[in-house]
Amino acid sequence: MYQGCICQQAPGLSFLLPEQYLNYPRLTGRAVVEFAIEKGDGSSFSPEAGGVPRNTAIIQVVLDGYSAPLTAGNFAKLVVDGAYDGVKLNCTEQAILSDSGAAKDKGYSVPLEIKPAEQFEPLYKTTLNVQDGELPVLPLSVYGAVVMAHSEVSEEYSSPNQFFFYLYDKRNAGLGGLSFDEGQFSVFGYTTMGRDILSQIKTGDVIRSAKLVEGQERLVLPKES
Repeated sequence: MYQGCICQQAPGLSFLLPEQYLNYPRLTGRAVVEFAIEKGDGSSFSPEAGGVPRNTAIIQVVLDGYSAPLTAGNFAKLVVDGAYDGVKLNCTEQAILSDSGAAKDKGYSVPLEIKPAEQFEPLYKTTLNVQDGELPVLPLSVYGAVVMAHSEVSEEYSSPNQFFFYLYDKRNAGLGGLSFDEGQFSVFGYTTMGRDILSQIKTGDVIRSAKLVEGQERLVLPKES
C-alpha cells in the first residue's frame, strides 16, 4: 500500500506510519472532547427530562486515534490550542459545519485518512469504492459522525481545521443504507453524549468552548510544536 515509501513504527499504534507523516500530531488511542454549544439568537435548547430550558448544551465526542491517528491528532491539538472556542456553526440538511474561516491559519494539512475494514492501517490520499464492497472501519453513515471537511485545494487532503457533524438520515441514503458520500471523507470520531442536541443546532449557534477532557496523554505532538 505504501509502495516506495519509508515507514516507521509509531509508538502507541499497531501499524507503521509513512515517514513523511511522522512530523504531524497524532492520537495513539481514544480521547474525549466536550463541546459547550450556545444558542446564537438568545433562545434555548429543549430541557432535559424534568429540567429547564438551557442556553448552553453539552456534546461529547469520542475521537478514534486507532483508526485515524493523524486526523484525530490534528483535531485534538486544535482543541487543546483553543482553535474552536467561539467558532460559529453553519447548518445544512445533512451536516453541522464549523465556520471555515474561523481557524484559518491553524491546523495541519492532513492527507485524507481512511482505514478500510479488515485492513491493519489507514489508506492515505485515496477514497474507498463502496460499490465494490470497500467499507471503512469508521463509517460516515452514522448520525453524529465527526468528520473533517475536504481541503479547498485538493480532495486528497482534509481541511486543516473545518469539521462537521454528519446528520445521517437513512431516507437520504443509497443502497444498503449507506450515505452517498461513504468512503469519501476522513471520519475520526462519533458523538456519544448529546446526540439529541444536534437536531436543535441552527446556523449562527456558537461553540462556546471545546475541551479535551480525556486522552491528552495519548496526543503525541511533533517536536517543533
